[in-house]
Amino acid sequence: MNTPSASTSEFTTDPRSLRQTLRAYCKPRLARSIAEILITALPFVVIWALMWLAVSAGYWPVALVLAVPAAGFLVRLFMIQHDCSHRSFFHSRRANDWAGRIIGVLTLTPHDFWRHSHNIHHASSGNLDRPSVGGLETLTVREFQALPRWQQWRYRLYRHPLVLFGFGPMYTFLLDYRLPFGFMRAGRMPWISTLGTNVAIAVLATGAIWFVGVGPFLMVQIPITLLAATMGIWLFYVQHQFEATYWEHDEHWNAYDSALQGSSYYVLPGILRWFSANIGVHHVHHLASRIPSYRLPEVLRDYPELQTVSRVTLRESIDSVHLTLWDEDKRRLVSFSEASVGSGIKCERSQTSHFTKQDGCGSVTQADRQI
Repeated sequence: MNTPSASTSEFTTDPRSLRQTLRAYCKPRLARSIAEILITALPFVVIWALMWLAVSAGYWPVALVLAVPAAGFLVRLFMIQHDCSHRSFFHSRRANDWAGRIIGVLTLTPHDFWRHSHNIHHASSGNLDRPSVGGLETLTVREFQALPRWQQWRYRLYRHPLVLFGFGPMYTFLLDYRLPFGFMRAGRMPWISTLGTNVAIAVLATGAIWFVGVGPFLMVQIPITLLAATMGIWLFYVQHQFEATYWEHDEHWNAYDSALQGSSYYVLPGILRWFSANIGVHHVHHLASRIPSYRLPEVLRDYPELQTVSRVTLRESIDSVHLTLWDEDKRRLVSFSEASVGSGIKCERSQTSHFTKQDGCGSVTQADRQI
């Protein structure tokens, strides 16, 4: 049954009405959720086995070709884990948590630790005065100009595409997620999550190596992991790094505007939408994170007004790679070459991280607790 359509004004001026409207979509369907896992995990296993057979037979170029769809299925598994982190994939909290933990062994992502940092991202995305936990560090033009020269070059290096989409994904999934860097004093949970996942990864890898051998295992797994990591980082990059995105200082920031204006509707071809599990409908996801990924297209179908908000095409997303600084005067992301010449004054950012409270639909309502 379709939800009645709403006027565009409801989507831009009445967050309570919109949140209430989207609540109807925040109901996972058990059979659909199980099917989504099966049609993602089983093909991944089959392609992995085919890659191993190709490598064993000496057809390693075939294995490299197969690594592309295998990486796509691994990205889709990560997106299901992402849904579980919002506890939107199943009605049961326990089912979400354990499904996320099991998938996290395949995606090399400690589920509980990542869930914690990702919720901080939802509570602070687009806020210039909060640390960029779970997201990409973005400086304003004034902040960049106030830095010493060596720190400017470090930021330039950090924002270079070869670092963001080359070294960055490898560092994130192979090193950063192995220990709770940045959360060393956040209690036991980050340690239990990361170390428990590490042990499970070691057991699974050891079993696979015992069965297929060290060489074939590495020749199969490394290309899949590197491709999937790069795809995943790209998706998280483009969902908030586009020209007309949203950044505000704390006194003017609010979660609703950040969700609607600071998260993109990434328009992708059908096959890429499927492999990315509709994560491109990111503005709706940030408005109501309890909506299962497979129900996001329903929202766009019933409320076509949302298809015109924060819209980013595939071509535009590629062009956005050179945008590196937030210009507070122009109210948009700009490149280094576009940045105005001047000294500027560096803004001080808060060093406090936050948890989030959510309403029944997963919308951010408050950052209520310090680590």
